[in-house]
Amino acid sequence: MSLVVEVHQKLDKFELNAAFSSESGVTALFGRSGSGKTSMVRLIAGLSKPDRGRLVVDGDVILDTEKRIFVPRHKRRFGYVFQEGRLFPHMSVRQNLLFGRWFAPKSAPAVDFSQVTELLGIGALLDRRPGNLSGGEKQRVAIGRALLSAPRLLLMDEPLAALDEQRKAEILPYLERLRDETSTPIVYVSHSLAEVTRLADRVVMMKDGRIDAVGTPSEVFGRSGMSSSDRRDAGAVLSGIVETVDPAYGLATIRLSSESLIVPNAQVQPGRKVRVHIPERDVMVAIKRPEGLSALNLLEGRISALEPDAEGMTRLRIQCGDDVVLSRITALSVERLALSLGMPVFAVIKTVALEQ
Repeated sequence: MSLVVEVHQKLDKFELNAAFSSESGVTALFGRSGSGKTSMVRLIAGLSKPDRGRLVVDGDVILDTEKRIFVPRHKRRFGYVFQEGRLFPHMSVRQNLLFGRWFAPKSAPAVDFSQVTELLGIGALLDRRPGNLSGGEKQRVAIGRALLSAPRLLLMDEPLAALDEQRKAEILPYLERLRDETSTPIVYVSHSLAEVTRLADRVVMMKDGRIDAVGTPSEVFGRSGMSSSDRRDAGAVLSGIVETVDPAYGLATIRLSSESLIVPNAQVQPGRKVRVHIPERDVMVAIKRPEGLSALNLLEGRISALEPDAEGMTRLRIQCGDDVVLSRITALSVERLALSLGMPVFAVIKTVALEQ
C-alpha cells in the first residue's frame, strides 16, 4: 500500500500545511496536543475538506482540489477508530461487529468473522452489550467492527487516550497482533511516545501544523537538532527479543543486537520481539567501570559522535557493539572527563528509565 498526503487548511489562527508519504505497516502521526494530528487524520478520512490538497492511495486519487476531485468518506473504504468506541448501546457485541459488514463492498474479499474475533480476543464477549464491557474491550470491538468493513486503510485517532494505564497495557498486545498478522495498513494518531515506539514502523512527527521529521522511530527520536520542547522524547529506540522474565522482581531481560538490557516489565513472554526506548537524558557516562550503583544496566562501548549545542550541552553517540545508545550531558562533564571520539566509555542506564 502506498499513501501520499498533501494538505493545506486554515482553521481560525491555526494553519495546517503538511505533506508526507507512507507504505504499508503502521504510520504514526506523533506530536503534542494542537500539532495538527487529528486535523490531518480527519482530512484523510474525508470528515473535512482542505483548502488545497491531494490524497492518493495505491495510485487511486481520492482527493485533488485542483482537479476538483473529492471522493466522499463513505466511498473511500477507510476504517476509522475514534478515542471512544462509539458502539451502539442497544446492540450486542456480535451485532456491533456485523454492522461493519454493511460497509464492505461486494467486490472486496470477505473478512473472516471468527479470525477477527480471535485476533482481538473478543470471542467470549459476543453476547454482551457495550454497557457491560471495559474501556479496553469496547475499543477492541470498535477495531473489529472497522476491520469487518474490509478497509483498505485503517485510521486510528488516539484509540487509547481515554483508557487508564491498566487498560492500555491490556489492549497494546492486540494492536501489535493487528500490525503483525494483518495486511491492513494503519495510520495511528498519538501523543504517547510509549505507544509510538512500540507500534510504529514509520513516524511522522508533527509540530505547529507542519511535518517536523519522518522516519523510523529510532531515526526520528534519535536525530540531532531536536527543539527543547521535543527533547524529552529524544533517545535511542532499540529492538530486541525477550530472553528471560523474572516475575518475582517484575523484570525482563531483553537481548539486543550485541547487548542485553534489564527492563521493568514481567508481562512479556520469552521469545517475543520488543522495542525499548532509552531517553538520552537518563544515560550517564563513565570512563571507568563504576561499582556500587543501583543501576542494573551498564553497557560498554566507544564514543562515535560528540554533538555540542548552544545550550551548553553535548550529545554523545555511544557504539555498544551493533547497538547505539545516546546520552546528553553538560559540556563541563565532557571537558572534565576529557571525552573524545573513539574513547571507550560505559553507558550507565537506570532500569526505571526504560520503557518497553
